[in-house]
Amino acid sequence: MAKQFAVPTLDSLEEEEHVSVRKYFRTGASNEPGQNAVQPESAPKVSNTPSPASLGSAGVSKPQDNVQTHASTEKTPESPVKAPTKTNTIIVSARQKGNPLLKHIRNVPWEFGDIEPDYIMGQSTCALYLSLRYYNLFPNYIHQRLRSLGKSFEVRILLVQVDASDPHPALRELSQISIMGECTLMLAWSAEEAGRHIETYKVFESKSADLLMEKSEDDVFGKLVDSLSSVKSINRPDAVTLLTSFGTLEKISKASKEELSFHPGMGMQKASRLYDVLHQPFLKQSTTQQ
Repeated sequence: MAKQFAVPTLDSLEEEEHVSVRKYFRTGASNEPGQNAVQPESAPKVSNTPSPASLGSAGVSKPQDNVQTHASTEKTPESPVKAPTKTNTIIVSARQKGNPLLKHIRNVPWEFGDIEPDYIMGQSTCALYLSLRYYNLFPNYIHQRLRSLGKSFEVRILLVQVDASDPHPALRELSQISIMGECTLMLAWSAEEAGRHIETYKVFESKSADLLMEKSEDDVFGKLVDSLSSVKSINRPDAVTLLTSFGTLEKISKASKEELSFHPGMGMQKASRLYDVLHQPFLKQSTTQQ
């Protein structure tokens, strides 16, 4: 029996082409309600895995609310603080957090601030703290600090805590550095002593220098005692004894060595030295140049 062939029509060809193309697509949700949209099957899938930047140290994603809470409770550094004209507070640099000497600043209030020196004790007074052991490990550290400090303060203190077994070589170097940097070198053998130095500078901030100067006696007798006791081997009791016995400095200067040696506490050696001092010329004779 002969096979029969049907001639395809134009409508049947369009239907077959539509079916062959449609198998490469799948139906999906359309933008319009109730409609199905066609999407390619090779479309990339969206992953919910967090990026490395959003992972914590343990590989766990950090919740955003936890980050905001931590940021709000964490103490942020304060804005740069300039020493006011009148204040009773010591400004401490944030780099000094954990320094044991802060525990010993009890008589003066202090607070942290964003400042260049380690401590500001007044409008024109500041201090740099340096451990001697740290200096032996990093000798260039103090040079950098002094360079960054500049000339912004009139009184600059280099407070060194002596915590090394052999401090003398390092102290000699720091003495030269202080002279070249126009700083005052202060030594402390403990954290308590270092804190007391900081307190003292703050307490005496508005005090005059008269409190630190030696008070001279106004009476003539006290000045005569100081003059006689400046002679070698003549102490203050010896000077008081001679002034009480002779009455005036003129009589003492006219007395002989034997007369001076007869008094209590005075011997021939002391009498000879005092006699030579009182009878030598006050002005040194200039020698003529050849």
